[in-house]
Amino acid sequence: MPHTLASLVNHTALKLTVLAGEEQLDVPVRWAHASELIDPVPYMEGGELLLITALKLDAEDAEATRSYVRRIARAGVVGLGFAVGVNYEGVPQALVEAAAEEGLPLLGVPRRTPFIAISKAVSAAVAADQYRAVTAGFEAQRELTRAALGAEGPAELLARLAAHLDGWAALYDASGAVVAAAPDWAARRAARLTEDVARLRGRPAPASSVVSGTDGDDRVELQSLGTGRRARGVLAVGTAAPLGTAERFAVHSAVALLTLTTERSRALQDAEARLGAAVLKMLLAGEPDHARAVAGRLYGGLLDAPFRVVVAEPVPAEEQAPGAAGGAAVPGGLDALADAMDSAAARTGEALLAVPDGGRLVVLVADGGAAAAACAAHAAEAESRAGARPRARGRSGRGAGGHGGTVAVGLSAPTGPMAAAHAYRQAEQALSVARRRGRTLVEHEDVAAGSVLPLLADDAVRAFADGLLRALRDHDATGRGDLVASLRAWLARHGQWDAAAADLGVHRHTLRYRMRRVEEILGRSLDDADVRMELWLALKATASPETGSSPAPAP
Repeated sequence: MPHTLASLVNHTALKLTVLAGEEQLDVPVRWAHASELIDPVPYMEGGELLLITALKLDAEDAEATRSYVRRIARAGVVGLGFAVGVNYEGVPQALVEAAAEEGLPLLGVPRRTPFIAISKAVSAAVAADQYRAVTAGFEAQRELTRAALGAEGPAELLARLAAHLDGWAALYDASGAVVAAAPDWAARRAARLTEDVARLRGRPAPASSVVSGTDGDDRVELQSLGTGRRARGVLAVGTAAPLGTAERFAVHSAVALLTLTTERSRALQDAEARLGAAVLKMLLAGEPDHARAVAGRLYGGLLDAPFRVVVAEPVPAEEQAPGAAGGAAVPGGLDALADAMDSAAARTGEALLAVPDGGRLVVLVADGGAAAAACAAHAAEAESRAGARPRARGRSGRGAGGHGGTVAVGLSAPTGPMAAAHAYRQAEQALSVARRRGRTLVEHEDVAAGSVLPLLADDAVRAFADGLLRALRDHDATGRGDLVASLRAWLARHGQWDAAAADLGVHRHTLRYRMRRVEEILGRSLDDADVRMELWLALKATASPETGSSPAPAP
């Protein structure tokens, strides 16, 4: 409990009397200081009891005294002690009236009470208060440590911390989601701070910030958890007033303990990363038995049930959707995706194997598990931020959107250890389609259920098609025939002369002549199935989306 002017007045050995400002005696006193300067303000920090004999101050001059009292009161001095019987036999009335006007407590100090006695009393009280705070802090540390080591872990730690603070506490994981809160109602309060938590997570750890209460009833401090480049979590504490020494000690202890429980040692992380990379390498090499043996308990459960392969990579700025993130790639896109999947897997206790592969991220996730759902939710959020963009609907029927300035993700079909290499190729194919279509996430099932025609919407394919058909279009531009339209009709009718000629409104002999001219100009035989396939795909790749016909040749 802080020392106050009232406790000094009640100190029987000091014999102090209250001459003004009786209503302000409950204010805490940080120190007692003697000064005879006319202007001691530059040497004050606030919270002091100022002791004077009025050696240089004309305490009977009303104007000078009023100016002096006003200066020290506005500088944060909480009380004025006047030595009676030293330079003045009594307390000047001008000083009493000035103190009363400012609401500044004025204490009469009898001659037999030296200033040093008052300073010692304040110093002893401050030391006792600090000792109590440190003792309470150590007791809080012991309680929090026991809670952290208990079966309930962070949940019990937060409950003890909230009780020590007489407030609330919440824990956020690496993705910014609330994973625990105490008391229970604090989860709703903590959920409203996700944007502030996201900003703090973007800063190197350790970092902290203070959030003004939107409800007007609490003050929230956010503390990042972790020692690396990125925060592994965030602790939020809400209190009615700024934290005192004991409360600050408890919060710092909680941060240290939560850091130990949420961030594993770097050596252990490196070992797990090497083990995961070895398991993945064996799976892709077609050695599932060896992969199971190496996986052990850490990843073995993941290989015992159907899993999916996720391949993700950052999207270059030039491939992003218009308007996404200002046209620049968002740093840490892979990190955010990895955090989202890792946090979801940790909450449900499912295994997750994530391996950085150059600039890519390869992840094995349980089919239908929380990590796979988190991956889909992360992609949906990215596409929602970017804005919807039309695309062909796959089997899943999901809408469309741009990359959102983050990553592109390919997801394989459910598989097992024996077919892991095939699933990896599926994920890579889906990733390629995601990049082509400007999507954040594409599942292999969506690609297989759709049409191959959207894959032709590629600059390289269109360039090949234009080159293949250019000679025919140049011929048509001279007005000597309609070879492109005739070729399209003939291919569409599978080489049936009468049906194709009827579609064109010409005689079948005319159509036969035109097809011979096509062969002569292209130097290729239409009897070759590969030639017919290439020509048909070229026509499709260069067709107008509205009419399905080739664009008109340039004049």
